[in-house]
This record gives sequence, C-alpha cells and structure tokens, in this order.
Amino acid sequence: MSENLATIEARRRESGDFLRSRRERLAPASVGLPEGYRRRTPGLRREEVAMLAGVGTTWYTWLEQGRDVRPSAEVLTALADTLRLDTAERRHLFILNDRPPPETAATDPGRVCEPLQRMLASLTQQPAYVVGKRWDVLAWNRAAAMLFGDYGKLQGDERNIMHLVFANEEHRKLLVDWETVARMSLAMFRSDNARYAGDPDFERLVSTLKKASPEFREWWQRHEVLRPLTGHKRIRHPEQGLMSFEHTSLSVTDQPDMKLVVYTPVETDGTIGKLAELLGQASPREAPPWGQPWTPSQNLEP
Repeated sequence: MSENLATIEARRRESGDFLRSRRERLAPASVGLPEGYRRRTPGLRREEVAMLAGVGTTWYTWLEQGRDVRPSAEVLTALADTLRLDTAERRHLFILNDRPPPETAATDPGRVCEPLQRMLASLTQQPAYVVGKRWDVLAWNRAAAMLFGDYGKLQGDERNIMHLVFANEEHRKLLVDWETVARMSLAMFRSDNARYAGDPDFERLVSTLKKASPEFREWWQRHEVLRPLTGHKRIRHPEQGLMSFEHTSLSVTDQPDMKLVVYTPVETDGTIGKLAELLGQASPREAPPWGQPWTPSQNLEP
C-alpha cells in the first residue's frame, strides 16, 4: 500500500514539474497577454495559466505542487490547450494524472509515410500490406501482390479486407479454411472498429456486404467480437498450390488507426520454396506500386 502511495505521489510531483516547465517556456505574447513589468520568472505566471484554463489560481498552484487534487480529463485538456502542448506532451500529461490519453486523429489516415513504404519494399520474402482504420488496403509490397493479387486493380470498397473475404470470389478461393478465417476476421473487424459505429463509410461498407454475402448478413447479427490475433493462414495459390503462413498485425506508432500485416512463410507444405519460386517468376519492374491513398470519394456505391 505504501509503495502504491509513493508511486502516486511521485507521479503527481512529476506532473507538477512538467506543468511548471511548460508554463515557464511560454512567452505572454504567445497567448495574447502583455509582457508587463517586474517578471521575476520566465514564461507565464500561475494565475495567468489558471485564468486562461478557467480554473482557480489556488487549485492550479496545488496541482503544480503535486497535491492530491485529481484533475478531470476536461481540465487537463484545457491546461494542455493553454500551454500549447503537442500530441506527445498532451499524452504525457494525461498519463501522469492517471487519465486515459486522448485519442488523436491521424493527419492523413489514407496515406502511408515513405519510411513505412520502404519497409514494405524491403520485406522481399514476406507478403505484407498496410490497412487503415476501416481495413482498407492502403499499401502493399510485391510479395503480397504475387500471393494475393494486384491490389492496384481494385477500386474503392473492393480494396477492403472484409470486401475481399466476403465479396471477392477469386480471393475467397485462395483461403483454404474460408469459413474459419471469415468468421474470425468479422469478429476482429467488429471489435477493432466499434468506436466508428455510425460512421457513414463504415455503415455503407456493412450495407454493401450484407447484400453481397449471406454469410456476412447472418454472422453480423450475432455481434461476435474478438481481439486481433496472430495466427496461421493456408492459401491455395493457383500456380503454387497449398501454402502456409504465420501472420501478425502490428500497429503503426504515429498512426493509431493504421496496421502493418505481415505473412511469414513456414516450412509446412514447402511454402518457403514455393514462395521463392513464385517471386522469381516476375521481375521487379512488373511489381505494382506500393499503394495509393484511400479516400471516401473512391468508394463504390452500394
């Protein structure tokens, strides 16, 4: 108990020191206040921060002193805005005060940064692609195109993982254990995207899939959810036959709604050799582009 209390008190002191450091770096003019005279310390005064954030001066002083005042998320947001905190600083402030960090929208959820594109290209022996918040395929490497098909030929909703699984017959034929994969994918999709319920793009995709797939229509009503899992997937490739892969999904640090999905070939079914043979059939010049940004305007109408 004493150890927990000591940890809490240490975090409060750290939070107070952090607030003071950010207060002292701000010039009064940067927040619309006059410089005035007789400023013995750099930056803003405590009473100025309190006024701008809409809290009491005494209460804010206690907060900087590390006392047990327990600010709400709304107050922390007001302080973060007043002190001009960036995304990392805002998250740090919330964590120190034992509040869930605010979710930040990606600056461009449909565009994959160049470092991640280069990482995709470097995975020459592992099919990999990047998906956005709605599981649209935003970028892919040559190995993924050779294994699953050229995503560049798909438009709008067609280039969505759920659409590929439930409404694309060619893709469905690739999946040896289609029903298991489809049910698990649907449960993970629903769990992963619960916070977007009601979003027009999600609602339109669900409506489209209900019309296209009786299985999706039936299983969607069951409200099954499953957290993202690492697992195995068996592919029946039209040229190489049965192939087995381990697959894993990795979050992209600065894009919380973006994931990198990587398929690693295993020895089962001679997959490593089959993949090497498949990738040797085409020159790099024949590889598709890394990907194209997804925007709602690209979507197909239901």
